Amino acid sequence: MISSNDFKTGVTIELDGSVWRVVEFLHVKPGKGSAFVRTKLKNVETGNTVEKTFRAGETVPQAVLEKRTMQHTYKDGDDLVFMDMESYEELRLSPDTVGDRVKYLKEEMEVSVLTWDTKVLEVELPNTVVLEVTETDPGVKGDTATGGTKPAIVETGAQVMVPLFISVGEKIKIDTRNDAYLERSKS
Repeated sequence: MISSNDFKTGVTIELDGSVWRVVEFLHVKPGKGSAFVRTKLKNVETGNTVEKTFRAGETVPQAVLEKRTMQHTYKDGDDLVFMDMESYEELRLSPDTVGDRVKYLKEEMEVSVLTWDTKVLEVELPNTVVLEVTETDPGVKGDTATGGTKPAIVETGAQVMVPLFISVGEKIKIDTRNDAYLERSKS
């Protein structure tokens, strides 16, 4: 149990059979009446947000989430198969569970899997990935870093906007949070 007085951004609580993450909170002590905590909560499973007010000192169950490091081993039909790096157990997930960042998922990539009561809530990819460009328009002499961008397809099938000087076969670093090209990979 956690008191509403102890709410901080990022704290997870159980409410109405779901897991909610505190996005914003504000302790309010009006001149008249008792104090309360106004919160903005985000459902971890669905992504819906709701505003809820708690009495000061009110206790709610705290959701205990487990984060495990897993490795994407292979794709079996539509399912993505992950292996727990400690117990070597396999976990099969649908691409919907991973979300839109599945386009950057490649074999042998390590990810963090967030679970609650054996239910997978979220699959977190690394913030940056290095992928090889498999398809793009050829670069032309005189193309510079500030001269604009062009679309490129990387080895996982994702499309990213890259500078004009990038060519097929180069490895690039991509920010998976905002689909942005960061730099050429040095490896």
